[in-house]
Amino acid sequence: MTALSRRDLLGIGAGAAVSTVVGRVEAQAPADTERHGISAFGDDLKYPPGFANFDYVDPDAPKGGTFSQIGPGAIFNQNLLTFNSLNSYILRGDAAQGMELTFASLMRRAEDEPDAMYGLAARSVSISPDGLTYRFTMRPEARFHDGSRLTAHDVAFSLTTLKANGHPILLQLLRDLAGAEALDDATVVLRFSPKRARDVPLFAAGLPIFSRAYYATRTFDQTTLDPPLGCGPYKVGRFDAGRYIEFRRVPDWWGASLPVGRGLYNFDTVRYEYFRDREVGFEGFTAKSYLFREEFTSRIWATRYDFPAIKDGRVKREVLPDETPSGAQGWFLNTRRAKFKEPKVREALICAFDFEWTNKNVMYGSYDRTHSVFQNSDMMAQGKLGPDELALLEPFRGEVSEEVFGEPFVPPVSDGSGQDRALLRRAGQLLQEAGYTIKDRKRVNAQGEPLTIEFLLSEPSFQPHHAPFIKNLGLLGIDARIRMVDPVQIQQRRNEFDFDVTIQRFGFSSTPGESLRSYFSSEAAGMKGSQNLAGIDNKAIDAMIDRVIDAASRDELRAACRALDRLIRAGRYWIPHWYKASHWVAYWDTFGRPRSKPKYARGVLETWWYDPKKAAKIEQPG
Repeated sequence: MTALSRRDLLGIGAGAAVSTVVGRVEAQAPADTERHGISAFGDDLKYPPGFANFDYVDPDAPKGGTFSQIGPGAIFNQNLLTFNSLNSYILRGDAAQGMELTFASLMRRAEDEPDAMYGLAARSVSISPDGLTYRFTMRPEARFHDGSRLTAHDVAFSLTTLKANGHPILLQLLRDLAGAEALDDATVVLRFSPKRARDVPLFAAGLPIFSRAYYATRTFDQTTLDPPLGCGPYKVGRFDAGRYIEFRRVPDWWGASLPVGRGLYNFDTVRYEYFRDREVGFEGFTAKSYLFREEFTSRIWATRYDFPAIKDGRVKREVLPDETPSGAQGWFLNTRRAKFKEPKVREALICAFDFEWTNKNVMYGSYDRTHSVFQNSDMMAQGKLGPDELALLEPFRGEVSEEVFGEPFVPPVSDGSGQDRALLRRAGQLLQEAGYTIKDRKRVNAQGEPLTIEFLLSEPSFQPHHAPFIKNLGLLGIDARIRMVDPVQIQQRRNEFDFDVTIQRFGFSSTPGESLRSYFSSEAAGMKGSQNLAGIDNKAIDAMIDRVIDAASRDELRAACRALDRLIRAGRYWIPHWYKASHWVAYWDTFGRPRSKPKYARGVLETWWYDPKKAAKIEQPG
């Protein structure tokens, strides 16, 4: 099996008149007492004022050494297989992974709490009684890498720029940010729209801070291979576009001794390697071309980890628990195209995929079937409607499928033969009901046009999963085939929604909010670069996203997510894949790490460190 990691700001040209105000901030808005941390529901924070460090770090972790890997995930325009830009925050280009290491933000998330954040560049924050105005007090020690002071003006510039010229996903997530204004060097005020999404202040507080002075003479919304001026724990080091990029630790980083920085970012060098073929990437790991690997291919995990360095203990492999919502992976059907408009066609395709056979024969029985976009969490819909879910969905009775008010849709279970006749008969019946009949052994519509499907891929490791599926589609009279394209082209085609079917992997935090719009809202369906690959355009889903965002408690959040889940599953927008609640990792035994990982993250690479004694031992095999 191969799992794709989901994709956890540069804009404005030189010489342009740049305002650091979006709207007008009420500078004198009433505010409560200063606080050192915030959370989405105002829950009690785990860490008190003046805490020393997060519990999941070793505050005395040594600094030094190298950490190298194939990056497990990407954000915004980053590409998992190549890069041609160091600008991660716009739509254009394919950015290098890891660029977020070079920037600091107002606050930093605690990875052992659902959504709590504590001050990084901001020393404290006060919030108005109506929850619409956040006043941050900056740390005077915060600096950019050139030694210039990081001030409230830089924060206001960054948020204004991101809202106006950032990646489309950023524009959507910042829709409720009404204003960002620096009152002086030490104070920045953020104002949010009435009925703002619950998580928008946290999202804004976690965004990178750019130097206003640096971008006064540079174009902000173009791709570039010039390393930007940062303010985070690392700066860009050596790189070869499309092959590797290194980040060098800033030895005197101003945030290293703060409670939110102590024990973190311990490696002198962090390096991301790029391989366009997973087989070649694995061979690179066995040759020690890089030191850490998260394995996403079950065949390799089951059959290939028997090389000499494994046998003599120089390479370790482990299964780390994943306690976060596993989210969704699957083939997403582009409903913007006429052939996928009819839900019965989409359900027929679901019936044609034999997960049980594929899991046993291709993926060594390693996975469970995905049902929900909130898989592996208490936000997943199960069984009959609860009273809270019913109250949310009842206004849409008659407008949505009656299925929504019963058991949530679950993909059918096959007999594991790879060619379940009962399911293929059901698929054929659905296609017939949707107007697709058989003519000359081909499935055609009323106009005689054949039903064809192109699966868009950029790497060969997924081909074994497609082959039995395509065979079954052929038995139904559907001409299906794989289209392999290069990593840059697939990114562009996905941004433009130029595909029939493509694979997507995503997951949400334990407190989902505004980000749901990018995946499922009608607005995102027409927004280039959005994550709504299926083109979901449904008023009931839009309304339920609003209810998730407006939830005033975790109980309300769970009920709204379950209701949303029922609507999405009833729409048959995707052919669900598989999941596992764990991480497969392997590494050359050169690292030290804390006794326990944070609950809501792997903790790699942030909490690990280089151990020179272990490193010396692995140079002496046997």
